[in-house]
Order: sequence, then C-alpha cells, then structure tokens
Amino acid sequence: MINVNGKIVSTSDLSLENNRGFLYGDAVFETLRVLDDKVLFLEDHYFRLMSSMRILRMRIPMEFTMEYFEEQVIKLVQANNPSNHNAFKVRFTVYRDGQGKYLPTTRNIGFIATYESLSQGVYTFSDAPYEVELYKDFYVTAHLLSNLKTTNRLINVTGSIFAEENNYQNCLLINDSKNIAEGLNANLFLVKDKVIKTPPLTDGCVKGVMRKQIIELITKHPEYTLIEESISPFELQKADELFLTNAIIGIQPITKYRKKVFATEVASDLINRLNAKIRLLS
Repeated sequence: MINVNGKIVSTSDLSLENNRGFLYGDAVFETLRVLDDKVLFLEDHYFRLMSSMRILRMRIPMEFTMEYFEEQVIKLVQANNPSNHNAFKVRFTVYRDGQGKYLPTTRNIGFIATYESLSQGVYTFSDAPYEVELYKDFYVTAHLLSNLKTTNRLINVTGSIFAEENNYQNCLLINDSKNIAEGLNANLFLVKDKVIKTPPLTDGCVKGVMRKQIIELITKHPEYTLIEESISPFELQKADELFLTNAIIGIQPITKYRKKVFATEVASDLINRLNAKIRLLS
C-alpha cells in the first residue's frame, strides 16, 4: 500500500506522461526513518521539506502542517504493518501537479509516500570493510539547488553504477571547485586529531537532517571541535577517520580509501550518542 495525496491505495493512478516530477525532475523528497510509530527528527524533515518547496516556488496548501505531514507518514506505516514491525523507511515525494512544459501552468502540489521495512530499530554500528573512491565523471555544482533533495539525481545514479562496477561501497562526489561535496547518498565527515570537518552547504552538499544531528552532537562533545570547511581530496589520506551520515543508516564508517585504512572509534562513539539522543526523544 502507498499514500497518494492522503489516500491509502494499492497502486497509483498518476499519469507519468503528464507528471512533472517524472518529466522535468520537478519534485523534492524526504527519506524518513520511522520507529515505533514516531518519525525520527520530524521537525527537521518537515522544515527542510517546506524550505525546499518554497525555493522551488511550489504552492504549499494551508493544511500542509507538520501535524498533517506526520499523520500521512504514520497512516502509511500503520496500513502496512499487520505484524507490528517497529522500524520503517518512508520516502515522501512532493511533486508540482499540473500541466505545462518548463513553465508550469499551476504551482499546486501532489505527494506520494512509499515505505520499506527496516531490520533494525535503533541505529547500529558496523566496522565491516567499506571502501570508497572519488567519482570524477561529473561534478556537483556548488549552489543552493544542490542542497535540496530533488528527483534529479543523475550524478548519484551514474556514480552508484561506477561504484558497483569497481567494487566500491560508495563514492565521494567532487564539486566544481574540486573539493569534496559529499558521498553518493550521505554527507561526509573527516576526523583529524581532535578536529572534525564537514563540507559547508556552500560547497554543494545536501542539507542533510542527519548531518545536522551529528553537527549538534560534535558541538557538545567534550573532546572534539567541529568545523564546516571545504575538504580537499588531498586531505582524505591524511585523516584519522572518515564517515558518512544520513537519516536511514545513521553513521557509516569508511574503512578504506585507496591505500589508507581508517580507524572507526569516533564514528562508534557518535552512534552511541545518537541512539542515546533518540531514546531521550521517545
């Protein structure tokens, strides 16, 4: 079952040949982790979605409140949970609904929400081998649209194919200034001594909800200093640790980049702090 514009249905009757999300990438989405019928970091997801819709000049309905957003997500999960499973991944896609070509005839929106079951409730730590490489066929453009989660993800798609073909678990994307922007599906953090760096939004990375959570945890950490600063590819092999973050995986340590093998202690510590924060919120 899926949620299409507030209705739980088995299949969508949306017309792809007229759907602007399909035709022009005129859509944004949120990927949410739902635990025990609660949307983790609900407020951050909602306000990022609202901000993205405003930037794209979509017309936001008056009823599209945070409570409505949460209600639609939970309604979907409950409709697909006869066995009382407790953890889900929900993708909530908002598209501009209407005719037109590049110029839309209306600014109204529609949405579709889909789900997947997750095997683990809280975030788990894995130090299994996880090797990355730079993806240099295409570059991320360092501007505001790159911060949004739109349905135009061709760099991420082609980069994922490159990673699979070369037996990498992920790739790091480079922006047009030749600095690291992010991973294929996650934000990047670099640990060197007692300083943890992550690329600033001005470098073109997605404005990740988990990125925000990890920045807050590091800011409060008694041992480490957080810096939002450009990361050169030359810094990667000098780092003590590298790890990736998103709302579904939490924190994924990178164990190898080229000839460098990395530690995972900071990532492990932050996963524990992240799960402690979630328990306090529940």
